Amino acid sequence: MSGSLVVCEVDESLKEKLKKFRFRKETTNAAILIKIDMEKQLVILEEEYEDISIEDLRDELPERQPRFIVYSYKYVHSDGRVSYPLCFIFCSPMGCKPSQQMMYAGSKNRLVQAAELTKIFETRNADDLTEEWLKNQLSFFR
Repeated sequence: MSGSLVVCEVDESLKEKLKKFRFRKETTNAAILIKIDMEKQLVILEEEYEDISIEDLRDELPERQPRFIVYSYKYVHSDGRVSYPLCFIFCSPMGCKPSQQMMYAGSKNRLVQAAELTKIFETRNADDLTEEWLKNQLSFFR
């Protein structure tokens, strides 16, 4: 069974982009939207967003295709401290082609490793992507 799982390579320019994104100095929310080029079997940059809420980002996602999101979020803690966690979100909505879902699922760990991320979240429903959902996910990382 595992022989049929396709693990895609991560595009070198995307790796560079992710490295720069990790050390960005801006204090606004920002995102990198990532997709898989199915023909080349390559994980590539789809779009970059500056100063975007998670709800606005949700509206940018395709309805029936999986996507990877790297989201830099301005997180105000209950004690007033501010941090900027880098979140990896795998959105694989219901109704995706099984072949697409398998390719994304098989490539997720390689992308997470390339981006050196530790806050990894998944959702099967893009409607889940709200600030409340994100804060709830981040609450496990106190």
